[in-house]
Amino acid sequence: MAGPGAPEKTLTLDAALGHASALLGRDPAMALGQAREILRVVPGHPQAMLIEGQALRLLGDLAAARAVLARLAADQPRSALTLFELALVHGQMGEPRQAVVALERALGLKPDFLPAWHALAGALRETGREADARIADAKAVEAATRDPVLVKAAIAMHQQNFQTVEAMLEERIRMLPRDAAALRLYGEVAWRQGQLDQAIARLKRTLEVAPGFGAARELLVRIMQMGPDVADALVHASILLEDEPDSVGHALLKASLQVRLGEQEAAGTIYRGLVARGVDQPRVWLNLGHVEKTLGNQADAIAAYRRSIALDPALGEGWWSLANLKTVKLTGEDIAAMLAAQEGIEDDEQASQLHFALGKAYEDAGEAEKSFEHYARGNALRRKGIEYDPERISGDAREHAEIFTAPFLSSREGQGCQADDPIFIVGLPRAGSTLVEQILSSHSKIEGTMELPDLMMIADRLHSRVEDGEFASYGDVVRSLDAAALTRLGEEYLERTRVHRKEGKRRFIDKMPNNWMHVGLIRLILPRATIIDARRHPMGCCFSGWKQFFARGQLFTYDLTEIGRYYRDYVGQMAAFDREAPGAVHRVIYERMVADTEAEVRSLLDHVGVPFEEECLAFWRNRRAVRTASSEQVRQPIFTDGVDHWKQFEPWLAPLRDALGSVETAYPQVPEELA
Repeated sequence: MAGPGAPEKTLTLDAALGHASALLGRDPAMALGQAREILRVVPGHPQAMLIEGQALRLLGDLAAARAVLARLAADQPRSALTLFELALVHGQMGEPRQAVVALERALGLKPDFLPAWHALAGALRETGREADARIADAKAVEAATRDPVLVKAAIAMHQQNFQTVEAMLEERIRMLPRDAAALRLYGEVAWRQGQLDQAIARLKRTLEVAPGFGAARELLVRIMQMGPDVADALVHASILLEDEPDSVGHALLKASLQVRLGEQEAAGTIYRGLVARGVDQPRVWLNLGHVEKTLGNQADAIAAYRRSIALDPALGEGWWSLANLKTVKLTGEDIAAMLAAQEGIEDDEQASQLHFALGKAYEDAGEAEKSFEHYARGNALRRKGIEYDPERISGDAREHAEIFTAPFLSSREGQGCQADDPIFIVGLPRAGSTLVEQILSSHSKIEGTMELPDLMMIADRLHSRVEDGEFASYGDVVRSLDAAALTRLGEEYLERTRVHRKEGKRRFIDKMPNNWMHVGLIRLILPRATIIDARRHPMGCCFSGWKQFFARGQLFTYDLTEIGRYYRDYVGQMAAFDREAPGAVHRVIYERMVADTEAEVRSLLDHVGVPFEEECLAFWRNRRAVRTASSEQVRQPIFTDGVDHWKQFEPWLAPLRDALGSVETAYPQVPEELA
């Protein structure tokens, strides 16, 4: 039986141990003294020995710490914490193999010991065991997901209590800076608040801590692909697929990024591999069809699209993709299948694409009224889900004319990046720009890329300075750019687009049609760049755009009045720029190109500044990847059928004609009030 003084001694010992433990974080020397005083009174006390070992490690006396902790581990073989501390000492002494042994023993005793999993992953990497380290990363995440603090934080995030969850996670990371699950959640919180740069930084930190954390890497890829870092996103997607080679999701993610970067054949290899493995999914076949179409493998594209709709007859995108080849005539049987399928489609986008496909099918069958009806229904569904303000486009066009005057452009003479690499093809979609691109890219000195978003992203960034209140108008932003800023922006454009230049040619094409809005900016930042305006009869061009389902962008094309007004704004702005910068833009009139191809091609090449080459007249032999709706049309000699094709729909095109006004009647000249 304990004597009367025993409780007091126990309380005193517990208080001393608690005090020594509390001192570790702020004064390890005092903690060491306190622990040794306890050990003098109570020799071999396990907790005091543990504190002594921890204090010695923190003070850098690693050999002494190892001796104390090794002895304690021998005496207390089932103490996971002792083994963990011993492992930390081994790690700091450059003994990762011994650290691994100690950590594996600790985790055998306590499988949910989160800091030990983190430490084990690091120790395994130091020994070159990357595959095992990635398993440890995953185990650490698994252990963390059962942690009540992180569960509570995740619930708060889904309830959009972002301030609360950030405070919780910041405290958690302060205490456990290598908690990968907390770091990933911290990144997701930033992403959900629209803070993409911060989210990317946090997720990259997560992967520094736990390179094998697949969910963190996948989230990073999906965020990065929203911005300009697509090439970097592809690097991470490749790692994901290397880690999980059987993952269909990771394979599809990597292939989608390769498509965006113009690596069509590489993406096709992934899709074909999935099909060969027996992955018989509509979307896989659909994506394979897109790649085969882009590569010019028309028969394979048709087969892939056919398989996608055989698996899912309500896949509107599959039907539209088949119709959008322009060279495929959908049959009466196809029309019946689509009419049957439309009843079961609830998604507006899929339903819209099905109507566009039906419009094309009836058009090919010569039933113009039914064709127009389905095009109209498809456009109405598409327009319903789009925010588009025609007043903003008109205002921007007027503002452009006011900013980029001859005196202003003259005041910036000699400024900007002086590289002449880019050839910009601008205008409206379906105006013959793909034909111009195919002709130019058939030249030995010119590389075709695709519709690049980079100039628009630079322009959007400048516009955001108005939205953020830094400037009163876009004109003020542009006028504030000094010579150094103009050069930087031009160099930034070249750097951002470099990833798309695969052939090492000095000149390259950017075929983004919407860049007509930014011809003045092009002139400022890249004054030696070539600008080509591809123009087609307004009725034919606008109707062709209206009956085209665009995967993204081109928000003005889903209403006949809006597309007519957009064309008019485009003509007005380009006419103003022609007045202020004569000769800066070379105009290609589609109908003239069709009527006298060689003369127009020679004039085009002369403006670009390259010698004439016969291959430019045989552009259909060019096997380069083409991603636009005209991909099959430019793989045959000059396409003449479309010049007056719109006339069979003329009875229903009054809204378009009214919106165009004198722009139509004056074509190809510019009406007097705009000129």
